[in-house]
Amino acid sequence: MTTQRTTRSGETRAPGALALEDGRLIHGFVEGGYGAVYDAFVANFVERNDLGAGCTVYVHGRRVVDVWGGIADARTGRMWDRDTAAVMFSCSKGVLAICAYLLVQEGRLDLDAPIARYWPAFAPHGKSAITVRDAMCHRAGLPALDKDLTTDEVLAWDPVIRAIEAQRPIHPTDAGHLYHALTYGWLVGEVIRRVAGMTPGRFFRRAIGDRLGLRTWIGLPEEAQGSVAWMEPPLPDEDSAAARESARLAEANPIVARSLSMGGAFAFPAGDGIVSFNDPAIQAAEIPGANGISTPESLARLYAACVSEVGGPPILAGASVADALQVRSAGRQLSGMPDDGARWGTGFQLSSPPAQPMLGSASFGHAGAGGQLGFADLDYQVGFAYLSNQMGGYGDARARNLTEALRAVLGG
Repeated sequence: MTTQRTTRSGETRAPGALALEDGRLIHGFVEGGYGAVYDAFVANFVERNDLGAGCTVYVHGRRVVDVWGGIADARTGRMWDRDTAAVMFSCSKGVLAICAYLLVQEGRLDLDAPIARYWPAFAPHGKSAITVRDAMCHRAGLPALDKDLTTDEVLAWDPVIRAIEAQRPIHPTDAGHLYHALTYGWLVGEVIRRVAGMTPGRFFRRAIGDRLGLRTWIGLPEEAQGSVAWMEPPLPDEDSAAARESARLAEANPIVARSLSMGGAFAFPAGDGIVSFNDPAIQAAEIPGANGISTPESLARLYAACVSEVGGPPILAGASVADALQVRSAGRQLSGMPDDGARWGTGFQLSSPPAQPMLGSASFGHAGAGGQLGFADLDYQVGFAYLSNQMGGYGDARARNLTEALRAVLGG
């Protein structure tokens, strides 16, 4: 399906705008040799029901793939352009982890210190020994809250913090891991707020986002609202035993259900056919484990800046990357959810075949609900991002096929 032409400079470009059979357009460019990534991107539209999406790849600090296309808002027909941003869901956790490591590098945060050192009111009810790293590795035993919260309370921040302070862990930190789908954001975000003296979204903008000119936010500014894609509910799950078991457990296990809804504050990912995080109020608030919004180019550039020179020296020190790449949680979760190979370091998801292979053992980043993915790779000095507004179901292969194409191009 190769659809590019190579210029004399060696740059391979999409042929103007590639028109799909349904009239949607694919724009952008790829450097010579990276055509397989472009082909995989087009195949996502033709074969895998993508609606609108973008994919960007940096290698050694240079942008080598930057493609986008389709429809950003199916309600109005607004097309996806280069500046279109999308809700990246749990890709936000990787952004938060980068912020935490910056504070470590400044000598202001110790990942192996108890959270209570920075947040004293966290300690009661058996939480005094839980470390920052425990929270970042999904081992804190606080994946869901007992307290029912309203949407307004979740968006206000402090009611969530008070609920966490009153919560008792459901398991000790050494018992295993259980994915903290949303509480991760407040556990790590409140530590950042207390250490940095500002909310994690503001800290990210001040420390990284503004300096690199990134269109990436935790807490969307009003002036950027018009550029955000309208998210569509997930496609049906694949018909497999693992998908059926995952769906059964998600419905039957109250901890899993409450972890995704923040005690019933909102339906996740969708209610009445509408993705909850389309709500402008939710996008404008800080839900730092889930409501980050970015363009694909900015998310890829952020990760590229972690491992290569992008407007200056890498923002993560070698010791930080080495620490982040150590596997801290893997295998079957305490919830009983099927083991899809997911592995976590400290704050980051690591290369996790077969579900999310990335490029290899030197990759770190995070996937997001419905198919989103952003990561860096130290060995290849890669920054990668794929964001879409058509959420996928269990077994969604769009990001996986893109990374497999990239790995083949790089010789991995």
